[in-house]
Amino acid sequence: MQGYPRLLGDVGGTNVRFALESAPQRIGPVTALKVADFPSLEAAMLHYLGGLPPGSARPRYAAVGLANPVTGDRVKLTNHAWAFSISEMQRSLGFDLLLAINDFTALSLGLQHLGEQDLTLLRPGTAVAGAPRALVGPGTGLGVSGLVPARSGPAVALAGEGGHIELMPETEDEWTAWRAAHQAFGRVSAERLLSGMGLSLTHAALHAETGTPLARQLAPAQVTEGALHRHDPVCERALAVFCGLLGSVTADIALVLGARGGVYLGGGILPRFVPALRASAFNARFAAKGRMRAYLESLPVYVITAGFPALPGLAQALAEAMAHGLPDAQSNPTRPA
Repeated sequence: MQGYPRLLGDVGGTNVRFALESAPQRIGPVTALKVADFPSLEAAMLHYLGGLPPGSARPRYAAVGLANPVTGDRVKLTNHAWAFSISEMQRSLGFDLLLAINDFTALSLGLQHLGEQDLTLLRPGTAVAGAPRALVGPGTGLGVSGLVPARSGPAVALAGEGGHIELMPETEDEWTAWRAAHQAFGRVSAERLLSGMGLSLTHAALHAETGTPLARQLAPAQVTEGALHRHDPVCERALAVFCGLLGSVTADIALVLGARGGVYLGGGILPRFVPALRASAFNARFAAKGRMRAYLESLPVYVITAGFPALPGLAQALAEAMAHGLPDAQSNPTRPA
């Protein structure tokens, strides 16, 4: 089939995942590599391509989703040292087209390809067909996007940096975490606390309050394991801070976008503890927006539990770029479809 296979790459702050698309939305096995194991994205791509079966057709078209803004040809990952020129890497790897977009823009496009089996309902509501959808996802950082319907043509996936909005604590524990982040970094964005590193920072700040500061911060997985399985009281408080703040921030994003089409929670953290998130203060804080309570209570909220939900969105963005013959597709991420 013309133009296939196509290479898809989802680049996070911790992992990069590659797969080949052999036909429209027919995506093969996914290979996950550690970002820290490679000096560059190009090196990781070469490693993946070098591992394809002998005689395999080499992809001529590729799309990558990146966990940072893509506003031109030069890209540097927000949460890692990788930096590169899209056009130079396209030439070096011999691609006819290398499309680069924000990873949550890709995930937002992918919402259209998710089925019921890919989602877990967190709070009930009634989605309005054709209305905007909001997407929020804590992982290595905090991704934010939305899918907005267009009057003609496909919906528009937003390429913003909503994870860096201001954060407003409410409880004493949230203020403790906020003050620790402020002391360490100055400005405290939502991502500072609503991410893996934020979960670790919150736990360390609360632990310091006990009079016995940690010699070394716990990893995010250690904090959640301590909260959910060992019932460590400080870990439980840290997870409560995370869930409460996430409810407030997610509601803010939903209000900004008018997300009557539904609210979707992605990223690599939340699928690990959906029952605990449902039992937390998330739902109460999501609705606690004064005069907007009734509006927010009508919105369904889902956790995305699909394995690699951004890849279908990348495939769609690449297909649209090829169909429209965009010569500058690699540096035009704001409207990939």
